Amino acid sequence: MHLSCEIQAEEFEQQETYTDLTKALQNPLKVRTLDLSANRFKTLPKEIGKLKNLQELNLNKNQLTILPKEIGQLKNLRKLNLSANQIKTIPKEIEKLQKLQSLYLPKNQLTTLPQEIGQLQKLQWLYLPKNQLTTLPQEIGQLKNLKSLNLSYNQIKTIPKEIEKLQKLQSLGLDNNQLTTLPQEIGQLQNLQSLDLSTNRLTTLPQEIGHLQNLQDLYLVSNQLTILPNEIGQLKNLQTLNLRNNRLTTLSKEIEQLQNLKSLDLRSNQLTIFPKEIGQLKNLQVLDLGSNQLTTLPEGIGQLKNLQTLDLDSNQLTTLPQEIGQLQNLQELFLNNNQLSSQEKKEFENFFQSAKFTLTKISFFLLNLKLT
Repeated sequence: MHLSCEIQAEEFEQQETYTDLTKALQNPLKVRTLDLSANRFKTLPKEIGKLKNLQELNLNKNQLTILPKEIGQLKNLRKLNLSANQIKTIPKEIEKLQKLQSLYLPKNQLTTLPQEIGQLQKLQWLYLPKNQLTTLPQEIGQLKNLKSLNLSYNQIKTIPKEIEKLQKLQSLGLDNNQLTTLPQEIGQLQNLQSLDLSTNRLTTLPQEIGHLQNLQDLYLVSNQLTILPNEIGQLKNLQTLNLRNNRLTTLSKEIEQLQNLKSLDLRSNQLTIFPKEIGQLKNLQVLDLGSNQLTTLPEGIGQLKNLQTLDLDSNQLTTLPQEIGQLQNLQELFLNNNQLSSQEKKEFENFFQSAKFTLTKISFFLLNLKLT
């Protein structure tokens, strides 16, 4: 019994989170987790290197501008959180952290990454949003175990082709940068599930985008796309496609191949027609076509049996296909600011009042429909 208590006490001691650096340095080899967040530290003492067994170091919300080279002595470090500081450079000694799995550096002042970052062979999570990065080193491709890479809100203009080597990457965040093109090598990321390219300056997508067979979520909001490659239809596992606020005038019929698509957002484009193949998207639940230039809808829209939300506001619709009445799972319908005739509005008012719809919200050109 006494032995058991000793073992439990030892385990507890190993799991203790230290929050005082002075106290931690009194027994440096016992420290596994050190949380120094929100302490207004401007520098770290070189003695930090004495924490040879440290596994987690949290320095979030301080005022650090540099890191001591002794940071490289933390050979057992697995998680390093440097979020919300004022760090401008990462010391090359970072390469010595061979057990590091997670590196968090959002909200700093980084303009470049050291080549040595490529030596972090066990790194799985790398988060760098809200810095001032303009480029990435080629060595980024050496991070063979990387699963998640977030580079949002930087000033990145190009992506190195070496990104193709990140074969375990599942999530890639590149939104709010200055990208004008994507390398064709992006199609080699066979395990990628989520790709966010919103708020860039993309005018086209490479055909190789269609090679991302495991992609589930693709965000392209606020770019300058005028057309999509036909290969977009090859994304058989895609569930979310957000193309809001681009310059699309039409969609290719290959859209029909996205059989697992649940949400399609095309708001604020320049669509004048919509492909009849839309009816093949049997799993679609949300369709946003608001703020386009549509004058008609294809009859095939009635085949979207699982559709729950349909937004058609701010178009130039003069009529609606009768098939829209077949959307028995529809819960939200938005039709404001169109050009429907009085007769058309009256017919649909009567229809929705008589039909047994599940509509919980309807916005229909200022009509006050009294659904029962």
